[in-house]
Amino acid sequence: MCMITNEMLQQQLPHCLDGTDFNDLGEVYKGKVRDNYTQGDKRIIVISDRLSAFDRIITQVPFKGQVLNQMATFWFEQTKDIVGNHMIEAPDPNAIVVKECDALPVEMVVRGYITGVTSTSAWYNYHEKGVRNFCGNELPEGLKKDQKFDEPILTPSTKAEKGGHDVSASKEEILAEGKISEEDFDYMADVAMKLYKRGVDIAAKQGIILVDTKYEFGKTPEGDIILIDEIHTPDSSRFWFADEYEKRFKAGETQKKIDKEYVREWLADKGFIGEGAIPAVPDEVRVEAARRYIEAYELITGQEFKAEVGDPLTRIEKNLAPYRQ
Repeated sequence: MCMITNEMLQQQLPHCLDGTDFNDLGEVYKGKVRDNYTQGDKRIIVISDRLSAFDRIITQVPFKGQVLNQMATFWFEQTKDIVGNHMIEAPDPNAIVVKECDALPVEMVVRGYITGVTSTSAWYNYHEKGVRNFCGNELPEGLKKDQKFDEPILTPSTKAEKGGHDVSASKEEILAEGKISEEDFDYMADVAMKLYKRGVDIAAKQGIILVDTKYEFGKTPEGDIILIDEIHTPDSSRFWFADEYEKRFKAGETQKKIDKEYVREWLADKGFIGEGAIPAVPDEVRVEAARRYIEAYELITGQEFKAEVGDPLTRIEKNLAPYRQ
């Protein structure tokens, strides 16, 4: 299905969107991947091609920002009956206009399988550190990597302060910090499980396993809790191929993935898991990462990914012109 060739991805390498500097769009805040411009009760978010892993900005990946934005808008539409979200419109392939709200300081992480290579992953904690109570979830002995849990588990994390790392914690530990009420926590936890189930069901129809994912929420001035940031993208989720899962699991082989775990594992093989100097990422790894992002979009949404080689800044500036102050 994909019309984007490896040659096009190679040609796009020098045109990756590293960031924006639109001084007339509002108050600026730049995250690891997104550039935010706030105007009163709304926010314009431009999704760059920056790739972060282990809470560090690693490199840029061709068309990654467009993939993330278009996949997030797809999922916002697919889940708006479960919970409201912050999306108003998407005026550009790399941009979304959203409702301004106060982000809640807890990410709801839902895991259907025990896997991962980062220090916050369930498998790392279980296998490397011997943890058997992970974020309030009692884990049985004898689990194998990539094994499916009997039921999905919730492993919340507290949002990091600037420059810090997210910290996985139990409900009790999070409530003890006093940053969120029990009522809000329980609502978010319930919604997160419903969102995960919806994601699993939709992905399964496409032959894909939604392994695990994270959800972020915000509170509107009216006091409503809504879904923010992104949902079920390769940056916030793991995806595996369903037809390969059982064979690879029984053989103890690595699962066939369509997410940024590919880059995480490349970095880990180079000895980098968040500390020290970031290894230079070769072009072939950036191109392969881009191919996987696009593949994820097409496989999961069932839609063809369309993009043009070249600098996206001019197009973004034109499409965001109505929002200039």
